Amino acid sequence: MSYVKPPELVRSMVDAGEAKVFMSARDTVIRAFMAGAILALAAAFAVTITVQTGEALLGAVLFPVGFCLLYLMGFDLLTGVFTLVPLALLDKRRGVTLRLMLRNWGLVFLGNLAGAITVAVLMAVVFTYGFSTDPNEIGQRIGTIGEGRTVGYADHGAPGMLTLFVRAVLCNWMVSTGVVAAMMSKSVSGKVIGMWMPIMLFFYMGFEHSIVNMYLFPSGLMLGGDFSIMDYLVWNEIPTVIGNLVGGVTFVGLTLYATHGRPGPERPRAGTGKAAADEPSARKPAADETGVPVSVDA
Repeated sequence: MSYVKPPELVRSMVDAGEAKVFMSARDTVIRAFMAGAILALAAAFAVTITVQTGEALLGAVLFPVGFCLLYLMGFDLLTGVFTLVPLALLDKRRGVTLRLMLRNWGLVFLGNLAGAITVAVLMAVVFTYGFSTDPNEIGQRIGTIGEGRTVGYADHGAPGMLTLFVRAVLCNWMVSTGVVAAMMSKSVSGKVIGMWMPIMLFFYMGFEHSIVNMYLFPSGLMLGGDFSIMDYLVWNEIPTVIGNLVGGVTFVGLTLYATHGRPGPERPRAGTGKAAADEPSARKPAADETGVPVSVDA
């Protein structure tokens, strides 16, 4: 059968987290670079569909193609390692330390950022004919997205920051669910179906994904968006990274590990254990000297 049951699923999650900790720096950065680049292309693809058709839902329905491709090729997103790597530390796998976990996160962050910015530059060239003209309609929309999701939050002050953080938490709840859902099946079709649904949900709902934003906001700055690098860092990227970490670890990694990796003791079942032995119906009737049972009431 292609379905992987939850206890086996959790073991696979911990194994994956352990493997990522001990991966070489070269492989970690290359895989993260490609993941950031492919996801950035998927974001550009989704925005293009939305602008050209006027249907945001259609863009969200097709956006997961990028996520599925990068996962099937074994590339790594920061949102995914936020969820998987801490489980190897929690499970006390030999050699896994806090320092190595932070090293993995740092390398994946840098790789994702480099990949996303590379695509941002390439797509900016496409949207402006090599920076010789004003951005086309798609480029203008990307600039608008950057403004609304930086300055737009700042205009609301503390409630805006809270909203940004909550959207980031909800985002990686869904994205990490997609990462885990891919492990629920051993077939390519099963993996794709499992990933597609939560990724589509996060994108359409406008939740904040740190790696998608690594493309949208640098791209927006190059395409004339009215916000600054500091706006991007303070009013989007930094709170988004923290929210993604909280969402992935809390609502996906720890919950699955707690209930399927380290489940609590079962309650005694009827007819077994001390509790059942104490019930009157479970006690054997007394017997006289001849061995004939005697009624308890007698």
